[in-house]
This record gives sequence, C-alpha cells and structure tokens, in this order.
Amino acid sequence: MRAITIPEPGEADALVIADVPTPEPGQGEVLVEVVAAGVNRADVMQRKGFYPAPPGESELPGLEVSGRITALGPGTESSGWSVGDEVCALLAGGGYAESVTVPAGQLLPVPAGVELADAAALPEVACTVWSNLVMEAGLKQGETVLLHGGSSGIGTMAIQVARELGTRIAVTAGSADKLAACQELGAQILVNYREDDFVEIVKQATDGHGADVILDVVGAKYLPRNVKALAKDGRLVVIGLLGGRTGELDLGALLAKRGRVIATSLRSRSREDKARIVAQVREHVWPMVEDGRVRPLIQSRHRLEDAAEAHREMEASGHIGKILLDVSRS
Repeated sequence: MRAITIPEPGEADALVIADVPTPEPGQGEVLVEVVAAGVNRADVMQRKGFYPAPPGESELPGLEVSGRITALGPGTESSGWSVGDEVCALLAGGGYAESVTVPAGQLLPVPAGVELADAAALPEVACTVWSNLVMEAGLKQGETVLLHGGSSGIGTMAIQVARELGTRIAVTAGSADKLAACQELGAQILVNYREDDFVEIVKQATDGHGADVILDVVGAKYLPRNVKALAKDGRLVVIGLLGGRTGELDLGALLAKRGRVIATSLRSRSREDKARIVAQVREHVWPMVEDGRVRPLIQSRHRLEDAAEAHREMEASGHIGKILLDVSRS
C-alpha cells in the first residue's frame, strides 16, 4: 500500500510517500481501507521528531481516518462491525496510508448526513473536546468556557459542543476573520490575542467571575494568565504546548481560587481508555452531528502525496477548521 513515511525528522519535505506492507489486523482489530485522513498538529510534532508513536503502535503519522472495513481480526466477531461498514476512527498512528488497523473499540459509524470523506474530520477533535471539556473538566450548563485557538479544528468543534451544553463561550484567535468564524459558530466573547489581553476581556465580560473552564493548547506561555482568568473552582485543562512546556505556576493564586490544573494527552491513553471516550462521543456528540447542530468544518483537502503541502498549511496557521488528506484513489 502507499503511505506517508518519515525516514528522518525534519521540515515538511521529510514526509515521503512510499510503498509499505499492508498491515494485518491483530486481536480485537479491524482493517480499514482509508478514504480520508485528518491532519493534526500532533502529526507536525511527530514529523519534527518531538512526538513519537506510543510503543507498539504504527510509526506512520495520522491520528484519524474515515473509510470502509475490509477485514475483521480475531476476537471481533461479536463487535457489531462487519466488512463493508463505513466508519471513521480514532488512531494512535498509521492514518496517512491506504489501509490502517484499528482497535474495534475506537471505531465510530459515519454519522447520518455526513459524507464519508468528510467524516475523517471528526474523531480526533470530537474525542479531544468531549474527553477534556466534559469527562475531565465537568463543563456544565451556565458555566463560562475559554477556548484558546478557537478557529482550529479542536476549537471549532469545542465551540459547537459547548454551545449545545448551554455554556457561555469565550475564544482567542489571531485575526478578525477567525473571530468572525468563531462568532458564527456560537462564541460570544471574542479576543484577538495579537491585540488584547484575554484575562482582562474575559473578566470584564463575566463581571469579574472569570472562566470556569479553560481549554488550552498553548501551555507555558499562557500558564500565569490562565490562572488569573480562572473563576473560583475553575479548571484549566492543558492539551498542547505550542507556547512551551515549562512555565511558572503561582500556587498561591491557584489555592485562593481552589483551582485545578489538568494536563492530558489523548494519543498515549490505553486502548481501554480510548474505547471509553469513543463510546461517550458516540452517545453524546454523534446525535448533535446527525441532527445538524454540530458539523465538521473543513478548510482544505490535499492528495496523500501532497501531505507536505498540508503540513505547511497547518504550520502557517491560516486555516479555520480541519485540513484533510484525500487518500482513496477512486
């Protein structure tokens, strides 16, 4: 099969298309013929050599796909999945390829009303958003949530899910166009991080209350200000390190607010944990998608062999929503 490999870490041209053996499904796995794959910042970090695949998982990049089941591995006979089913899937790796093996518990049906090629835009962001905002932070109706990177794939999904949960939504983004897109999805408090202080704006907009939950992809650079922006009993969930990995934490300020700092990573979770998250996404998020309340936002599509171009687009940070690779030759 054709796949994108990374012979040596480096810039976007380090992504090399090659013929590699088609994987065979192991215990509890199915084989999926890939139609489309999602591009994520984690893929960029892996390409640069900073985010290796978990032990025992595919070293090919790609954390989400959509496609069709072509083979069932041992132990999946009673899984409810059949050859020919159209699915999308959360992966630990291997998605930039024409076929990938997937633990049966990490499969999702393609939601009604969503095209198969578009469904690749859903698994990683839906699982990231639901697991962090709801399962980890306990976001609930009436609370205020601050979403950094509101126009990203994760951000655009988070806005929609948070809106459906009945929360007040603040976002940061780097341009008027991006903020307008966030507002159209349901964000009410808009912060251009290049010009304004998100702490000040969020505090003013909430009459000094602050954000009950903050979903942060920046890390160290935002840590002190995130703590300032937290409400009493607030929860800061850090899921990315775009602004560095080592920051100063004012424990006194955190204690005074009874605040919590939670750091999570989806890729390194066990298969059992991922299956639990996928099951919750199917139960709670998929109905929102199927009735049109939540939708995947797709910025662009690239051929598999043009994965380097997709990575350059990701790193330029001009996109709104998801970047996809069209993998199927048909």
